[in-house]
Amino acid sequence: MANITAADVNKLRKATGAGMMDCKKALVEAEGDFDKAIEILRKKGQKVAAKRADRDSSEGAAIAKVNTDKTEGVVISLNCETDFVAKNESFVSLAHQLADEALNHADKDSFLAAAFEGMTVSEKLTEQTGVIGEKIEIGSFEKLNAPFVGSYIHAGNKIATLVGLSAAVDGAPEAAKDVAMQAAAMNPVALNEEGVDQSVIDKEIEIAKDQLRQEGKPEAMLDNIAKGKLKRFFKDNTLVNQAFIKDSKQSVAQYVKSVNSDLEVTGFERVALG
Repeated sequence: MANITAADVNKLRKATGAGMMDCKKALVEAEGDFDKAIEILRKKGQKVAAKRADRDSSEGAAIAKVNTDKTEGVVISLNCETDFVAKNESFVSLAHQLADEALNHADKDSFLAAAFEGMTVSEKLTEQTGVIGEKIEIGSFEKLNAPFVGSYIHAGNKIATLVGLSAAVDGAPEAAKDVAMQAAAMNPVALNEEGVDQSVIDKEIEIAKDQLRQEGKPEAMLDNIAKGKLKRFFKDNTLVNQAFIKDSKQSVAQYVKSVNSDLEVTGFERVALG
């Protein structure tokens, strides 16, 4: 039987993040072989992941990152089961590291297959499921490209947003952050009227008509009044038309124009947890 020292156990713990007793058991089972012990812990993680596959992972950390050129951003969520784990410093640190890696990939599938700390991202998530004892997975993965991209992560990492602007002009960094904060706070359904799904428009019109019928309005008037209510819906729920949270006298589009007359918001992404 191999002589397992406290230093061996501590080395394995630092390498994997697993508990001290789990590391000791893995080293004993591996007869002191460090690499084999890591594999044993990974297998344990896979077993834990399988057992928890049907668990709800609605907590976690939403992280937004932008490349050094400020032309591309990614926002992901690293999901877990409990708020206790979501607030753990090492969990949030892992979420940031994964978001940095996500910047290099066009979609979620290629990101999950990417190399990360001697394994794939997918394998890392399985390993961490075993270490933490909760279902750990990548929930959202959204990319955004624009001449200038800004980001915002709300306190507590529950909401993260990206905003694209039409040009990298003076004032763009502050404007992009302000609009990203707007998207986080006001949860718009689309960038503008053209971005709203027809199914949403149809539903809003039908809701408006039902309300008007209950108020006793004549059937012949319903279409015109409902269209007016739809304009109000667009104003309240599309990003560029919303009242700017820092100055409600102007819309978001007007605020951006005040920074530079040629500046426009070209897109946004928003990820929220909990």
